[in-house]
Amino acid sequence: MKRPAPIPDLSAPSRRKRALSEEERALWESVAKQVKPLRKKPAAPKAHAVAADPATHHAAAKPIPVKPVTSIKAAPAPRPHVPPLAPIGRRDRAKLSRGRQEIDARLDLHGMTQMRAHRVLFAFLQRAHSDGLTFVLVITGKGKVGGLESERGVLRRQVPEWLSLPEFRSLVVGFEEAHIGHGGEGALYVRVRRAR
Repeated sequence: MKRPAPIPDLSAPSRRKRALSEEERALWESVAKQVKPLRKKPAAPKAHAVAADPATHHAAAKPIPVKPVTSIKAAPAPRPHVPPLAPIGRRDRAKLSRGRQEIDARLDLHGMTQMRAHRVLFAFLQRAHSDGLTFVLVITGKGKVGGLESERGVLRRQVPEWLSLPEFRSLVVGFEEAHIGHGGEGALYVRVRRAR
């Protein structure tokens, strides 16, 4: 039994394809070589076609493997710019050590735990910043050196690290070890950032 010939679709207008001449083909190739894409797009994944095998034609169709669509992550919100720390100038440092520049406020962290000292220091600097203070003195204590109590200088080591953190840098311009008259190694001059 012969299959009937397919009926042509007469509703669509017939189009005859015209072959390009050699001159047109050469022109097209030269233009195509000069064109650069606007953006490089990743190639779309091609669907896997199921081969038509006469032996398996009547068998149940195997499902086409589908790759899961990966979601596009939104770009993270830009972090606010945190200004860098700057050293206190020689002139200001000399004025502070000689008492010609007033220290606007003092904070003594002696005897506090690290957690409490961190909280108190941050609140103190926020107040100093909002009050428009310029220079404050933060007393950490020198701590005892050597022996079994070598961990007693923890705040002396930690406070400079805290002042370098982004949340503190928005409040602090810079800091330096204080003059011996203000506590020396156990204290820091801190220049407070002006409120805008």
